[in-house]
Amino acid sequence: MQDGSLRVYPLPEKGLLMNTLKEYWCLNVHDNDYGQIQGICSSFDDKFLVTCGGDGNIFTFDIWSPQDMPEDRKAKIPSPRSGLEKEKPVEDIVDPNAYNIEEVTQKKESERIKKEAEEKKNKKREEITALRHDFVFLLQKNQELPKHMQLCKEEYEMDHRIFEELDRQKAQRIQSVQKEMAWEHEKQLIGLQKLQNQFRDSLEFIVVVHAIQSNHQVSTYRLLTETEKHSQDKKRVGSKWKILKDKWRLLKQAEGAKETKIITERRQTLSEAQKPTARYIEMKREKVRRIVEKSEKMKAKIMKRQAQWDELYKSKPDDDYRDPKDAEEIREAQENMGCYKLKTASDYRLPEHEHVNTAKKKRELASLKQLIHRKKENMNKEIMSLRDLKVSIIDEIKCLVQELKSIQATLDVSECLPLPPIPQLHPDEVPEKKFECNSDILLKFKEEQAEATLQKQLEGCPALRVFRRGFIPAPSMEETEPTAQAAGEHRMSTASSLDSEQQSMFEMEKAEPTEMELEILKREKIKSLYLQETLIKKINMLVINFDAELRLLRHKKLKMDVQMKYADLRCITCSEELLILKKLEKHENLLQEQIYTLESEQDSIQSELKSYLAEMEERKCEILKLQECKKALYANFQASLGEDNEFAYFLTKVLKKKIEIKKEVGREADEGFLSDEEEEDDEELDLSSNEEDSGSEDEDFDDSVCSEDCDEALFLNTIQLRQQRLHILKALAKEKKVVADLRGKYNALDEEGKKVEINLLTTKRKLEIFQWEKLQRLNELYVVVPLKLHQVQCLIDGEMPSDFSQALVFTNQSLEYLQKRIVDLRSEKVTQREIFKKAQEKHKQLVQDKKEMELEIRRLEKKCNHLMMEKFGRLVDFEAVQAHSVNIPMEDMKVKIMEKEYEHYQELRKWEERIVELQQQLGKLTEENTSKLMQLNKFCHEKHQLETKLETLPDDLGAEFQGTQTRDIKERARLQARLMRAAHDTALLREEIDLSRAGG
Repeated sequence: MQDGSLRVYPLPEKGLLMNTLKEYWCLNVHDNDYGQIQGICSSFDDKFLVTCGGDGNIFTFDIWSPQDMPEDRKAKIPSPRSGLEKEKPVEDIVDPNAYNIEEVTQKKESERIKKEAEEKKNKKREEITALRHDFVFLLQKNQELPKHMQLCKEEYEMDHRIFEELDRQKAQRIQSVQKEMAWEHEKQLIGLQKLQNQFRDSLEFIVVVHAIQSNHQVSTYRLLTETEKHSQDKKRVGSKWKILKDKWRLLKQAEGAKETKIITERRQTLSEAQKPTARYIEMKREKVRRIVEKSEKMKAKIMKRQAQWDELYKSKPDDDYRDPKDAEEIREAQENMGCYKLKTASDYRLPEHEHVNTAKKKRELASLKQLIHRKKENMNKEIMSLRDLKVSIIDEIKCLVQELKSIQATLDVSECLPLPPIPQLHPDEVPEKKFECNSDILLKFKEEQAEATLQKQLEGCPALRVFRRGFIPAPSMEETEPTAQAAGEHRMSTASSLDSEQQSMFEMEKAEPTEMELEILKREKIKSLYLQETLIKKINMLVINFDAELRLLRHKKLKMDVQMKYADLRCITCSEELLILKKLEKHENLLQEQIYTLESEQDSIQSELKSYLAEMEERKCEILKLQECKKALYANFQASLGEDNEFAYFLTKVLKKKIEIKKEVGREADEGFLSDEEEEDDEELDLSSNEEDSGSEDEDFDDSVCSEDCDEALFLNTIQLRQQRLHILKALAKEKKVVADLRGKYNALDEEGKKVEINLLTTKRKLEIFQWEKLQRLNELYVVVPLKLHQVQCLIDGEMPSDFSQALVFTNQSLEYLQKRIVDLRSEKVTQREIFKKAQEKHKQLVQDKKEMELEIRRLEKKCNHLMMEKFGRLVDFEAVQAHSVNIPMEDMKVKIMEKEYEHYQELRKWEERIVELQQQLGKLTEENTSKLMQLNKFCHEKHQLETKLETLPDDLGAEFQGTQTRDIKERARLQARLMRAAHDTALLREEIDLSRAGG
């Protein structure tokens, strides 16, 4: 009972002994391991026995008495076994792959269900086969009937709704299955896409498109996908360029705002400066109108006239004056005309925009590779489109061949033309199909794997090698489907053969065709023959056109192969240049950083200099205000004294008395301001002339006590004015000291700025030398230049030299540009000569006008002197007379006369300007007509000279170009010498200006 088994002991009716218990029947009903019997009992009527085990199972047994046992249930009970204790117990099953009882029962149940399903399928198949045979028999019977009694195919269909319902149910089932498998389908599809993206998409297929009727073929390029680093560098470069553009735009805006601010400040200062002058002019006009102080008015007029003359003389150009417009054009020409020296020359100057660094070379190499990739990609697209065209042509040819077969079925065999072959796709035309798979391929692969594993097992087990040949592989889906299709076709062919036989029997019964029917048959035959020829021609034209397209694309690809080879060589050269530039990058970056730091330092110095200048201007304005206050103080003192004051000398000494004030000795800048102050003080009551005389008496002079008979109020007012004067002088000294300090700082900073500028120029020169050395290193690289024989013009005695080291490689574009430039220079030379002639004529005219004006001035001076001698008997200075003599009515009349004269002068000036304008227009028209006539004459003369030259032109045409080249070289040398002289003169003028500033 421990192992879950139930024992039954036979008990004899008499003689119950212990030996009788050795024999028993054993029945295993519970689990051997976990089915220990926990309880056993019989029913109340002793007809049932119930057992319960530890495995959770409860079993019931019927207890039958020998009398109640039915006859059909009686069985021969074996005699009880004895000696079971001596037998060895059954070993447990240790194999993990072994089935347990539950799995065995489930497997048996599934096998039973499959067996029943197969039996049902076989029964249904037999029924369907029987129905098919009956249907075929009915079809045969129908064919045997006369034609008017035969049933058509539509009459076989009893109810079309049955098929519609079946189709609907089938669609519903398919839809429900698709919905159930949607999630799984999407999951597997995403997994497939990930695998394709990881493994298949990274592969690059080479597609080879073959011609149909020839051996020509064209293949795609192998493209390397752009690396992630390259794309990131590209994005980074684009972002850097964007950031630099934004920074440049912001800097431009800031500079523009700064310039506008400076302009507005200047306008404000000018307007502020113009306001007092306007008030002064109005005051002077009032004085002139009222003629209150004629002497001051005349003096102002004289000063004004003198200033005008000074300004006029200042605006007069010097003898060595140069037009700034011409100088600017010369400078631009020198900067932009380029350097035409050899790159190997030591004095060759590389333009700044042609400087090459690592970043530029990387961008150039990346753009070149991108261009190569784009070209190859476009060619691959064209080849793939040609492959698609071939696929479409094959499909079209298949359709045409099928149509041709249907047409040939109506013709006799003798009239049928041979069918054109259907072209096939080569395996290398669709290489991507190698990685495509479907369910049939997967099943086939699975079967191959199973066969391989089975073969390994057979090879490993020698007992089963005998049965190796006995296994028959199961047919695949591709093999079973053709067999089923063949069976169906066989049945349909039998039916169609019966139909054809029946039809032939009926045709035999028909009568002979009429003439109309024969005519119709003849026309149909002609039409079929025509269609047959047309279709064959169409197929041949499709093939011929495709081959022609392939040959054209092949020729285009061959040309592109040459270009790609050139591009690859250029990539190799760029890579070598990049290696050289990387080696020299460190030194170049160091020089660039030095230049950047020096430029930033120079900008900061310039900004500080501007701030110092602005502060000095403010201080100068303050000094001018203090000087005006001082002048006003002296004017107030003079007004308080009045005329003919006997204490003027005493009060002036009180006002001018020196009091000890702590102040420093002025510097050179102070002297300039003191001189300006003294010049302005000359007009103030001539008080400064008495300072030196009164200096010796300051020690004995006492200003604390007012002298007798002197007005005390006037004395106190003088003391107060003296205090004000002392405060003004103290403020002036302070301001001058600040200005002197600023001037010293400005000079020191200016010297530092000059040193920085010198360092910047030397660093830039070092950078230019480094760029030249880098260019030499790059020029030492070997560059492959493929040439054709007709492109080689370097011949010696009509033969090609063996050494081309001294030859020069020129592109056609550069040669055309040089030839065009020669023509442009000739025309430019002619225009410059014309401009020079016009300038000479203008100079002559100006010299003549100057002589005439000098003669007119001398004549007027003589006339004026003659009139003065006649009227006054001697030469008179009218300015002094006007300054000292005043006649108010006469001045009023003069003012009115002047106003009238001014009005007449303005009107006369307008008419003179109108006359001059008309004369200028007439002169321009005359000059234009004259120049056109001269040009026509010149052209005629040149035409005659050219005709004579053409007649006497020798075979060697290079001498003409050599002559013009030597003339151009001489002219260029002359212009360079002139430019050097101008630069030397400019430097001398700058030195003189600096010396004058230092001396001032």
